[in-house]
Amino acid sequence: MPSWGDETHFRDAVRRHEEDEQPYERARTRLAYGEWLRRARRRADARVQLRAALEIFDRLGAELWAERARAELRATGDVPAAPRRADDPLSVLTPREREIVRLAADGASNRDIAAQLFLSPRTVGYHLYKAFPKLGITARSQLAAVTRSSSVPGS
Repeated sequence: MPSWGDETHFRDAVRRHEEDEQPYERARTRLAYGEWLRRARRRADARVQLRAALEIFDRLGAELWAERARAELRATGDVPAAPRRADDPLSVLTPREREIVRLAADGASNRDIAAQLFLSPRTVGYHLYKAFPKLGITARSQLAAVTRSSSVPGS
């Protein structure tokens, strides 16, 4: 079991990295601290550090480190967002959400989408409800603009 003295060192390292201009090292320190917290069975505390690390790794384009942070987040019970690709705003969606968003953007109603995909209209509504915040939109009318800006056809 990790000792509390270890945590003092982690907190000090995180604090020191907040003061410098090395985001990569800051993210690696937060990742290590998050891993340590998870192994100490402090999942909520671990998520804070792991999310911060993931955000920095994604921003820096450090894909392998970001995937490691995502794996640790999944181990805490969190479901981290998929990495956002610059050329595809729909990349943050699950495959089912992406399919439903594309159909809704083409003008299909929840009932029409449900019939086409063998789902209930309520399930379609739920997927759209989950997709809107991921896409940074608040209205169905904004879906067409988001799907047009996606350079990945049919994804």
